[in-house]
Amino acid sequence: MSDIPTRAAVHTQRVDGFGTVRVLRLEPHADAATVHAWVREERAAFWGMNGLTQEQVTEIYVHLDSIDTHHAYLLEQGGEPVGLLQTYEPEADRVSECYEVRPGDIGVHLLLAPATSGATRTGWSSALLGAVASYVLLGLDRRRVVVDPDVRNEKAIARFLKQGFVAGDAVVLPEIDLPDVHLPEKHAQLAFLTREVAFPGDA
Repeated sequence: MSDIPTRAAVHTQRVDGFGTVRVLRLEPHADAATVHAWVREERAAFWGMNGLTQEQVTEIYVHLDSIDTHHAYLLEQGGEPVGLLQTYEPEADRVSECYEVRPGDIGVHLLLAPATSGATRTGWSSALLGAVASYVLLGLDRRRVVVDPDVRNEKAIARFLKQGFVAGDAVVLPEIDLPDVHLPEKHAQLAFLTREVAFPGDA
């Protein structure tokens, strides 16, 4: 049985019209089935894990959990997982080869869970992004968020821009080929959200 409803949260936020969103540390083994079900879908092709087994996905997140500069989280609402969040220090990531990292920057990858039973929840993506922005900018006391969606992922890019992100350069993230990690070359669209824009009163 899932421990998600009782697991301690690193961030909790009430979102008007949607209830309370909690940010929980990902537990690679306990959450493997949930994450694998999401990343194997065609809609998650840009996440880069299509075709991987549950065991392979678990291994990836066990490795990620061992790195101080990269972290993974589940987003939860109403006792159900609704998204996968990864944060990273840009200077420890290949994105640092493609833009000038500033003090206070934090990198984010976000995968939203599929809607259940074909349900459409207008504004839900924006609500979750708002909770994520609150956690990384205010909760972690950062100045700017950087995202690097695939240039072909038009829906994700549009979602970030609607949230207040400003488009940066289109770049090519270099291939990473290490014993523990292999990432193919990626054509990405950089975008940035500053604390001043997201939370003017808290900047």
